[in-house]
Amino acid sequence: MKTTLDIPEEKFTTVQDLYGLRTKRDAVIFALDELTRRYKIERLVDQLGTFTDFMTQDDLRHMRDLDTARDISLN
Repeated sequence: MKTTLDIPEEKFTTVQDLYGLRTKRDAVIFALDELTRRYKIERLVDQLGTFTDFMTQDDLRHMRDLDTARDISLN
């Protein structure tokens, strides 16, 4: 899709230099991908602590103890 945009040249130059991008198209695609990635990460962070069926710290500690005991018995 072709689109005409009025974007300051120094914005492209900065992004291209920082990330080793060769073309303006690469810079735009990179920026859009990065914004999408950040948005998805923010949504995941918002969900932290909202899982009701996730293991507790005690469950995790118990699993580690079992795993450590198993490793010792194999040696």
